Amino acid sequence: MISIKSEREIELLEHAGHIVYLTHCYLKPYIKAGITTKELDKLAHDFIISQGATPSFLGYDGFPASICTSINEEVVHGIPSNRKLKNGDIISLDIGACYKGYHGDSAWTYAVGEVDKSLKYLMEHTEKSLFVGLKEIKPGNHIGDIGAAILEYAEAHKLGVVKELVGHGVGTDVHEEPDVPNYGVRGTGPLLKEGMVIAVEPMLTLGSPDIVILDDGWTIETEDYQASAHYEHTVVVTSDGVKILTGGKNG
Repeated sequence: MISIKSEREIELLEHAGHIVYLTHCYLKPYIKAGITTKELDKLAHDFIISQGATPSFLGYDGFPASICTSINEEVVHGIPSNRKLKNGDIISLDIGACYKGYHGDSAWTYAVGEVDKSLKYLMEHTEKSLFVGLKEIKPGNHIGDIGAAILEYAEAHKLGVVKELVGHGVGTDVHEEPDVPNYGVRGTGPLLKEGMVIAVEPMLTLGSPDIVILDDGWTIETEDYQASAHYEHTVVVTSDGVKILTGGKNG
């Protein structure tokens, strides 16, 4: 069931979202060649705890870390490890924080040092596709309007849209109804209503959008090993549009 959040719930969700935003800001200076993804995970964990929250992803369905760290061809759910970042990599950090039982969820893709032009292009237009989708959010529109806008933008820029992975509602569970696909048909899907809280998260690729799950049971990467980028904000539907709960631009 799709829930409509009360004013008090939205305040808590916004506080959780702000902690996620601050965590991204805190980690950004550490994203350099030589650091391991496990070190980034420890930094994120300790920072989230210092803000009076807990990491939403730690133990979620058995996930073994506090954040997801997905490098280059990895789309989502990369498990932090002793792998060191290298100059020219891109890394997507997916971060969730739970504050007084309510969650914030946001992902962002970062460049490690100087990256290839094609990766800059991928990052720029995946980020822009997120905001193109967010512009469709207002009472009376439909979930399908968001996905249609993202798909149209991605296809216009010759980028692949991963269809098996979608955005979602956010509340007392980090993943609630409804699903928010990055493709769709305008005027279809659940109606957007004031007080709905959803995460919109386009995952675009330089090549084929086809994906595979690695043997660790979590990490998802592109089948053709082409790079992928991931941008996500948690937002609330307002009376006249949308409000981002997970801060401003992080990248």
